[in-house]
Amino acid sequence: MSVLSRPYQKICILRLSAIGDVCHAVAMVTRIREAWPETQITWVIGKIEHELVKGMDGVRFIVVDKEAKQARARLKQALANEVFDVLLVMQVALRANWLSSAIKANKRLGFDWQRSKEGHWLFTNEHIQHHEQSHVLEGFMQFADALGVPPTNLRWDIPIAQTDEQWVQEKTAHLHRYVVLAPTASKTMRNWTVEGYCDALHYLQEQGFATVLCGGPGRLDRDMQSALHEAGAAITLDLVGQTTLKQMLVVLRQATFVIAPDTGPAHMATTVGTPVLGLYAHSNPLRTGPYCNLHDTVSLYPDAIKAEYNDCWQNLTFGVRAKGEQWMQHISTEQVRAAIDNFVHRL
Repeated sequence: MSVLSRPYQKICILRLSAIGDVCHAVAMVTRIREAWPETQITWVIGKIEHELVKGMDGVRFIVVDKEAKQARARLKQALANEVFDVLLVMQVALRANWLSSAIKANKRLGFDWQRSKEGHWLFTNEHIQHHEQSHVLEGFMQFADALGVPPTNLRWDIPIAQTDEQWVQEKTAHLHRYVVLAPTASKTMRNWTVEGYCDALHYLQEQGFATVLCGGPGRLDRDMQSALHEAGAAITLDLVGQTTLKQMLVVLRQATFVIAPDTGPAHMATTVGTPVLGLYAHSNPLRTGPYCNLHDTVSLYPDAIKAEYNDCWQNLTFGVRAKGEQWMQHISTEQVRAAIDNFVHRL
């Protein structure tokens, strides 16, 4: 990687969603800020995702309601008098590509051809290098590499208000040590079973841990919450739907470790240094897993890919997903208990 002799003055970043991907992007933004403190950074981001990262020092956020019909027109108006040295188009979805056309920039840096889709190349004029196999976070870091940003130690700079710290302290003051279960992904097929989660929660309490249930206010989270309670799950503290994203971040930071499928809170926990036991089947944890615990996951991904494609995942396009809806159900309680033991022995 060549280091740019003179930093760019104005950089715009377009990454709207989702929570996990925004967590990965924060690491890259933190790298730019540390190396080039004088550079003006503007981040175009979604409403929900902004709630997690708002207040980052040295970053101006332009919040976009992705569902609004006038989203592009409003973004164009907000940035009407600005031309950026470089725009990082870090999302390949059609909606994000279309929104990027409202931003004026001399250089429009996007993904390589192999990762490009939904017309991405039509909205960019330069591209990061293709890497055969890389985690999403590493792919985002390639944007910083392409700009010539000097490398720094991996760090996430997400500010947390003292009021959020205090709120969590009050909620968890009676807990000696606890493990967080964040059981709900954005798609039901990526969740483990209610029975499996119940077994893990019971096993954790046998090991002397309090258990904290986390999740958002959405329907999938509420459905899982209800199902766990109906099944008599050993939950010490239920915070589903009660926390803001920043409060959840504090809850995750204070946890001994976190158990989660492929979902945002797993990556949030990584940003605050909390180990994550990931549960995977549909996506390759080497691409989308909790970055600091990629080899701690319980993963049926190789088996699922072998069954569906009659080939090893290493011989296929990196990141190809398994499509069957039942794969997560094949993760056994014995596998998860063994992984919990491994975490506990390392404490």
